[in-house]
Amino acid sequence: QVQLVESGGGLVQAGGSLRLSCAASRNIFNINAMGWYRQAPGKQRELVATITRGGSTVYAGSVKGRFTISRDNAKNTVYLQMNSLKPEDTAVYYCSANAASRATFSINDYWGQGTQVTVSS
Repeated sequence: QVQLVESGGGLVQAGGSLRLSCAASRNIFNINAMGWYRQAPGKQRELVATITRGGSTVYAGSVKGRFTISRDNAKNTVYLQMNSLKPEDTAVYYCSANAASRATFSINDYWGQGTQVTVSS
């Protein structure tokens, strides 16, 4: 079962903006930290930004000042507003969440299926 569903990726020119969304299914609850990671071809997956339930944020140095992470706890949704995009931001972006399973009540790290972001120069 898919626990996290991402949307909002696409193709944009350098300097443009995109907004990613990630909604958690009802199969998970008590969501703690949520975040965005990305993986470019031939590279390891890297942290982009995370946000706690209380709203504390952490950003990778490469995106600080350009990207903004936010969340709506009532909707169990996390967003990533990406401005001033650069070609080096091209990657598959993955949503993550640390949450409890309604089926087992165990705490797990969940991942979305990924959404492609391509920035052309």
